[in-house]
Amino acid sequence: MDRTQIDALIAKFQSGELSRRGFIRQATALGISAGAAGMLVGTTAAQDASPAPGTPISGVPASPAAGVGAAPGEVVSIAPPSREDVLASIREEFELTEPEVTGGQVIYGNTTDIATMNLLISSDVYSGQVGAQVFEYLVNSSPIDGAFIPGLADTWDVAEDGLTYTFELNQNVTWHDGTPFTAADVIFSFDITLAEDTLSPRRGSVLEMLESYEAIDDHTVQLVSLDRFATFLENTVGLVAIMPMHIWQDVPAADWGSDPGSTGQDPSRVVGTGPMTFVEWVPETNVRLAKNPDYWNTPYVRNSDEFIYRVIPEASALTQALLTGEVDIAEVSFSEAPTLTDNQEISLTNFDTTGVNWYAANQDPARTELFVDPRVRQALMYALDRNLLAEQVYNGYAIQADGTQPVLSVAYQPEEINTVYDFNVDMANQLMEEAGWVDEDGDGVREMNGVPFSFECLFSEGVATYEQQLPYMQQAWAEIGVEMLPTAVPFTSLLDATDTGGFEMAVFGFSWSINGGQRVMFGCDFLPPQGFNSMRYCNEEYDALAAEAERTLDPEARVDILTEASNILNDDAAAGYIVFRQTIWGNRNTLHNFIPNGYSTLWSLPFVWTEVQ
Repeated sequence: MDRTQIDALIAKFQSGELSRRGFIRQATALGISAGAAGMLVGTTAAQDASPAPGTPISGVPASPAAGVGAAPGEVVSIAPPSREDVLASIREEFELTEPEVTGGQVIYGNTTDIATMNLLISSDVYSGQVGAQVFEYLVNSSPIDGAFIPGLADTWDVAEDGLTYTFELNQNVTWHDGTPFTAADVIFSFDITLAEDTLSPRRGSVLEMLESYEAIDDHTVQLVSLDRFATFLENTVGLVAIMPMHIWQDVPAADWGSDPGSTGQDPSRVVGTGPMTFVEWVPETNVRLAKNPDYWNTPYVRNSDEFIYRVIPEASALTQALLTGEVDIAEVSFSEAPTLTDNQEISLTNFDTTGVNWYAANQDPARTELFVDPRVRQALMYALDRNLLAEQVYNGYAIQADGTQPVLSVAYQPEEINTVYDFNVDMANQLMEEAGWVDEDGDGVREMNGVPFSFECLFSEGVATYEQQLPYMQQAWAEIGVEMLPTAVPFTSLLDATDTGGFEMAVFGFSWSINGGQRVMFGCDFLPPQGFNSMRYCNEEYDALAAEAERTLDPEARVDILTEASNILNDDAAAGYIVFRQTIWGNRNTLHNFIPNGYSTLWSLPFVWTEVQ
């Protein structure tokens, strides 16, 4: 490898003669790995992006590009606001009312059961919603803007090297069984997350940024980053739920999923630090949590005595339960929203989110070769009238997904997307033929080498939106000679199939963070269970750009790189992004201070109170 050639490439990139993508392509042609090329171009760009010496850095945004490291010798401050200031800001922003009564219960109805009570290994939204009331993280996110605020850590800072983060833990925290919470629990939780046989889907995200971690004393933890990353906090302490070492230390990481502390069969093993304690989980029926009156974070002790997560599989039955008062809050399906719009006893709240409805087409040729050719994946996208889906299935609470960055992402720039898959059946047919798929026997289904283009598409049973969406997708793809067989399965079975790769296609909902990083779904090294790359997609050029974005501290430059990376994914049709959806929540008007939003849906539960009936 000729160093002069590398220097020449760097010079061209710095002068603007060579784009990032061009730099990476030519660097890989010289024998540099895609990942190294991404790091190299990121370092090169950072020479112009670093803040001037002496510039103070403050604040802890969720994508803290301006607060994750400074030039050598620079004083850095990323200390979060105090708990008191956070509480005052929340009360002012949302105009919370003081409770007139306390006690009672809050019943949250949902069509889907949780998959685990173990927050560290959870991979679905609903397990996260329930688990986060029992277990906690070192940091939380603000419902005002998504910025980081104190969690189990009171404060944190980063050293002048921009790499060493020190977290001061709250010294009043105890586990639900009375055992003191210490730094040993934090280290243990990171150990399990990073174990080679871990069941945590976050291992890859943490591992790619974290060099080391240690307990300085019982109440101080230090993390050292591999580099100056824009999303270090989010990809480390923001992902690792803290579990009690004294409960779990004798359980191998590979066995955590079946442990009674995860399944809820042994309530004495479901021990957290959060505002609610675990009572029971009756699968497909309910999860019951009880108020923790001794919760260490006193202003957030619940007004209600009990929280119940109730499973009602049918969307129409869930709506009826909300109308009759059998449940207090529920995420309302798009099909059911019109039923509740004019009801005087129900309040509906809809808001933009980081959520996407999408399908994963398995690109592992060992499982199926149907989706390996990007022209096929592109054809499937062109064959769908996604604006029609947004209007008729999502009742206008969604928009066609152009690109991969959702509406609340810092990198949402639909006008910068190169390929827009507007409904175009002619283009879809042309691409299928170019890929070699032709209906040779006239049965309406294309074949190649005698193999029909026919596959099974899994979706979670009982979800009204999918029950409308899947028949449309089946019909639309049949118009281009593709046979899709919709198959409803329990949500846990869906997760098992996509984790193991034992599927052809599956439809999902997914919620991103606001920081724009998407390698956990699309990176070559992020296959389940250590990531969410269910498609088994791999593109080294994308990986290189994603790595560069992670090391780019200038917010505007980082958004540009994320947009370029999104265009690679979108051009490849790496995943079938159908719509960016809003979320609709309904609550009984007897419930006060329930204020869901796109940053957090259940953040206001500590302030909720219910009128006496």
